[in-house]
Amino acid sequence: MPSDPTRLGAVEDVKGVTISVVLDEDTISGLAFVEGHGYRIGQVGSFVRIPIGYVDLFGIVSQVGASAVPERFIEHEAHGHRWMTVQLVGEGTRRGDFERGLSQYPTIGDTVHLVTEDDLKRIYGRPDSPKYLRVGSLASSEAIAALVDIDKLITRHCAVIGSTGTGKSTTVAGLLNTISRAGRFKSARVIVIDIHGEYAAALQEEATIFKINPDKRKEEFPLYIPYWALTFDELFSVTFGDVPGDADRGGIIEKVTEKKVASLQKKPRKGVTESTLNVDTPVPFSIHQLWYELHLLVISTHLQTGNQSASTVAFQTDSDGNEIDRGDPMKVRPPKCKPQDTSSGASPKVYLSQSSLNIRRPLEALAYKLRDSRYDFLFRPGDWLPDTNGLPKKDLNKLLSQWLECTKPVTILDLSGIPRDILNTLIGVLLRIIYDCLFCLVSLLY
Repeated sequence: MPSDPTRLGAVEDVKGVTISVVLDEDTISGLAFVEGHGYRIGQVGSFVRIPIGYVDLFGIVSQVGASAVPERFIEHEAHGHRWMTVQLVGEGTRRGDFERGLSQYPTIGDTVHLVTEDDLKRIYGRPDSPKYLRVGSLASSEAIAALVDIDKLITRHCAVIGSTGTGKSTTVAGLLNTISRAGRFKSARVIVIDIHGEYAAALQEEATIFKINPDKRKEEFPLYIPYWALTFDELFSVTFGDVPGDADRGGIIEKVTEKKVASLQKKPRKGVTESTLNVDTPVPFSIHQLWYELHLLVISTHLQTGNQSASTVAFQTDSDGNEIDRGDPMKVRPPKCKPQDTSSGASPKVYLSQSSLNIRRPLEALAYKLRDSRYDFLFRPGDWLPDTNGLPKKDLNKLLSQWLECTKPVTILDLSGIPRDILNTLIGVLLRIIYDCLFCLVSLLY
C-alpha cells in the first residue's frame, strides 16, 4: 500500500489542460477508504488533485483504461488498464480558495491524488457566504452543499438543462424561492415568463401572477400584451400573416403609420414627434378601425369605379333608402353592402373594389382573430384597448408598473393560455418590452 492513501499515480503526458496519468502499481482499484470515507478510484467524472508547491491543481477524470493510454505507449501497453485521462479545471491555494482556470501546468512525474471530502469543501464549500445559494447536495458527498454564485447567476447568461423528469423546473423554482425569500435579498425583483403554467403553484406565496384566464379567488390578474406595443414585423406576423407582395405590405405599413400619426396628433407623447415617429413606434392606434377601413376599401362594393373611398361604399338600404348596417369596427362586424350590379338597367350601378391592395384573404383572417376570444389579451387588452380614435385609457408605463412594481418580489407572466402559433413571437415581444423599459430606466438614472 502507498504511504499516502490518497495517492493514485503520476503525470506522464501533458497536452494543455488534458493530462494522462499512470496509476501506481500498488494503487488498489475499485473502492478506497480514507479517514473512514469511501472513494471510487478512477471513476469517470470524479476529481483528482495535483499538488504543485503552494497550489493544488484540480481536474476531472474523463477516460480510464485502454482509451486513456498516450499514443507513444500504446505498443508497449496494449491493454492500458493502469491509465487515466484528466481534464484540468482549476486551482486552489492551501488556504482553501478555489478558482476556475489555470496559472500553471503540471510536469512529468507530478503526483496525482484522489480528492477527499475536505478537498471538495475547498472547491464547493462556501455555505455561510450570503452570495451563494444552495441548490442541493453533491452526488459524491451528500454532506457538502451544491452552491450557486448569485452574482454570476444574475449577471451572466445561464441555463438549466436536462431530459424530461430530471428536475429542471424544481431546480428553477428552488432558486427563485431562495432569491425571493423575505429578508435575504430585499431588492430582488424576478420576472418569470412561464410558458407551461408550472411555477404559480411553487411560488404562489412570493409571486404576483398574470395569466390569460386568471382565477380571482387565487388573487391572479389578467395578462395583457397590447398589440400596439409590438413592432410592425411582430404585429404583421400575428395579424395579416402571409401577404402576397411587397406592395401590399408597404400599403399596410402606410395605413398603420397614418393611424399612429393621427393618434399622436390627438394626444402628444413625450419624446415622440411626427418627424421621429415610424411604424415601429409604440404609439396606440385602433387595429379594429384599421380593419374596418381596409374592409371598406378591399372587400366592400362601391358606387363608382374610380377614386373609391369610404364615402363611395355601396351600403345596403331598406325600402325607404335608409342604410341597413354600416358595420361596427369594435365588434368586428362588417358592413352590409349591395351586391355587384353593372347591368345596363341597374340604378345605381354597383362595382367591385378596385383597390390595389391584394389582401382580401389576410384581411378576413385578421377579422377572425379579432373576434376570437383566445386573442383578447392581445387585441382587447383591457384599459390598454384604444378606441376608434386610437386612444386607450392607460399608457404602456402603467402596464409595466403592474409587472415591475408588485408588492411581491416575483412576477409570473403565465403564457400557458396563448395560442401556440404566436407563442414564440410573444415571448420575444415580452423580453424586448421589458428590456427596453429597464434600459430606459438606467438611462434616466445615469
